[in-house]
Amino acid sequence: MTAPSGPLSGLSALARSYKGILSDVWGVVHNGVSPHQDAVDALVAYRRAGGRVVLITNAPRPRDAIMAQLDVIGVSREAYDAIVTSGDATRTLLEGYRGKVVHRVGPLIDDVLFEGLDLTLGTVEEASAIAVTDLDTDDDTPDDYRDRMAQWLARDLPLICANPDKVVEEGDRIIYCGGALADAYEDIGGRVMMAGKPFNPIYEEAKSLLDAALGYTVDRSGILAIGDSVRTDAVGAAQFGIDLLFVTGSIHAEELDAFNDPDPKRVADFVSVSRARMAGYMPKLKW
Repeated sequence: MTAPSGPLSGLSALARSYKGILSDVWGVVHNGVSPHQDAVDALVAYRRAGGRVVLITNAPRPRDAIMAQLDVIGVSREAYDAIVTSGDATRTLLEGYRGKVVHRVGPLIDDVLFEGLDLTLGTVEEASAIAVTDLDTDDDTPDDYRDRMAQWLARDLPLICANPDKVVEEGDRIIYCGGALADAYEDIGGRVMMAGKPFNPIYEEAKSLLDAALGYTVDRSGILAIGDSVRTDAVGAAQFGIDLLFVTGSIHAEELDAFNDPDPKRVADFVSVSRARMAGYMPKLKW
């Protein structure tokens, strides 16, 4: 589809035009601390009307861990049919390091990513690759890793990034993610590998899950992506050939003056660099 491209009052304006939704999670469905209840209600309403929803997230942990997290913060399972994560897609990349040593970067909670893989977590000196799930703490910035990146580069170690997001909304602040560190490493000449958004492997898996939920193979023209990031959600939708509903009031809220009736041309120009087909936008997802 792709008809209206300006501001929308709610998802209901588009619902009948799409059989399924691939929705971002962090920044759209929740803020890392609590649900965006209007967004959750919108996805529930869409599913009750016959649509199907796959949550597609750059979270670096496998889907079961993310489902458990959504349960804890209060996101109803009625809002989605399935989940695919960057962690799921990244495990395929890590399979190439079976029997080898990988040096990890990120909080200990992300170690579930490595469970069941035939590899060893070890020091930089013995590693064959660097696996980044996120920065070690929410207060870190990529600059804090300058000396460590120089070490990795000196050994010509590839960096496997399990979370391509550069920044994310957490409560009322914006924090750096693994993608920001991957960019910094690439800037100094390091090799980087990623499989999450905006790259096709995670979208192919998401579509397979959507097809299974619908019970048939849906054409890409019948799929709507919902997301708040130009770099990941918009570019990913463009590369996969599906329409985009853009949520302006998250990581780009200040740039777009999202909650003060921004100029539609300003929003369109902002998203246009991704080449995404924008079906519309709204500050926060609601029905």
